[in-house]
Amino acid sequence: MKNCNSCNKTPQQQNEVLCPVPSTQQIPVADHSIPLCETPNQHPTFKVPVVLAERSLQIVVEANIPLDPKATEIKRVTKNAFLKQVKLIPVRFDQIDDTDFFEVKKAKLFVSGFIRKNIEYSSHDCQGVLHDRIVEVPFSGFAELDSGDFLTRPIIGISDSEKAYFLNDTNGEVPRLDKYFFQNSVKYNEQPYGELLGANFYEIDFSPVTVEPEGEFSPLREKIVMDIFLKVLQVQQFKVHATRIIPNMDNGLG
Repeated sequence: MKNCNSCNKTPQQQNEVLCPVPSTQQIPVADHSIPLCETPNQHPTFKVPVVLAERSLQIVVEANIPLDPKATEIKRVTKNAFLKQVKLIPVRFDQIDDTDFFEVKKAKLFVSGFIRKNIEYSSHDCQGVLHDRIVEVPFSGFAELDSGDFLTRPIIGISDSEKAYFLNDTNGEVPRLDKYFFQNSVKYNEQPYGELLGANFYEIDFSPVTVEPEGEFSPLREKIVMDIFLKVLQVQQFKVHATRIIPNMDNGLG
């Protein structure tokens, strides 16, 4: 005979929720667009981050990772890339008109950071727990950026320092060594900076010494090829042609 636990329950009991929670039914509200007041032919000036370059850099690293306890089998390895430094060093310039500002047409891009690895592995215990090892593998390097690599050229202002000398007041044949005139012009620049987009990892992990099946090994040697993708940006100022838009909200006075 078939066992039926709900045969003796009333229809109301059968429809009851096992673990009810309180809820509130939402009521629809009126929804209308806000009229816009447009003022065309405006020429606002914006100071915004500008993408200087989008680059893919290939980093190659090798490391030995000690494992304690020793491993018999690597189960899973996950990775993330972290950038600690992105620095753009200009080396060639084009002057902007007659100003002390220059567009960078060639630069060195220095990057550094680390790869954070999470290694899960088993030991020689037949029914032992999985062990977890977290390490940070550092990397660093630089890339050459030429004029064609820039989407928008970086801008840098050059500071200047001048020094004037004087003759001796009583003897016009010798200079005064205790009297000088100094003139300094200092320009503070927006520092280019980096933004991490993503990374691809290609690696091989192995024991540096050949071991038998179920044999233990430590350290774990890894060889990693990482393609890291990043943006290089700088805050710059632009004047654009635009239409100013102001929301025209009804105040109920009309």
